[in-house]
Amino acid sequence: MDFTITNSNFDIKQTFLCGQCFRWQEREDGRFHGIAHGRYISLSQGDGCVTLHDISEEDIPLWEDYFDISTDYAEMISRLSADKTLAAACKSSGGIRLLKQEPFEALISFIISQNNNIPRISGIIGRLCESFGTEINGGYSFPTAEQLNGITPDDLAPLRAGFRARYICDAVNKVNSGEVDFSEIAVLPLDEAREKLKLIVGVGDKVADCVLLFGFARRNAFPKDVWVKRLMAEFYPDGLPECTLGIEGIAQQYLFDYVRNNGGLNNSK
Repeated sequence: MDFTITNSNFDIKQTFLCGQCFRWQEREDGRFHGIAHGRYISLSQGDGCVTLHDISEEDIPLWEDYFDISTDYAEMISRLSADKTLAAACKSSGGIRLLKQEPFEALISFIISQNNNIPRISGIIGRLCESFGTEINGGYSFPTAEQLNGITPDDLAPLRAGFRARYICDAVNKVNSGEVDFSEIAVLPLDEAREKLKLIVGVGDKVADCVLLFGFARRNAFPKDVWVKRLMAEFYPDGLPECTLGIEGIAQQYLFDYVRNNGGLNNSK
């Protein structure tokens, strides 16, 4: 069946291409397709609606949760628009929604993302899924920690992940052993949750915050890569405005996308 979502703050292109995920592909007809939570889906957009194609009725709640449909983004945009720069960012990029990705997929994906570009990240992740995931509708699910149990850097050599292979193996080992416990991380205060993730070799503040924002929907996590640090130095040298409190990660998504799509910092004022 097809299922239609009417929401003025849901742009599939902005959502899938803003840097929060790496496995969704755009077709020539404008549809996006991909696999999440072990399910295949394709989506199209038109007339203010997003249509989820060929899904089962029992999976509707799963997709509504994945696309964060119950969250009032219009209210958050209204709050953030109290700041002039954020108001422009919201106007430009307000169709982004925070995808509720599986924590393990977010963890491994953002380990792979370190010092990397999006085409190469997508390639490594694609090869990881093809090598170790489960085939679904001609594609592959993201492998679970259990499927990767006992993996070595040599096993990962065909992925061409470089130095990141060692980090992936350490993450798999610590998740499977329970040293890094996702159920614990989900309820810990943000700072403590970040430190738990940093027990994994190669995971620093930026990767940990990406995992918390995109894998645990911790909207107050604020990942800072080189672009965001430059953005902060130019627009917010004294820190984020009060209107971002509790939703700093949403503000980051709008700001990053806005600056990136307006030709850089110097052209975004």
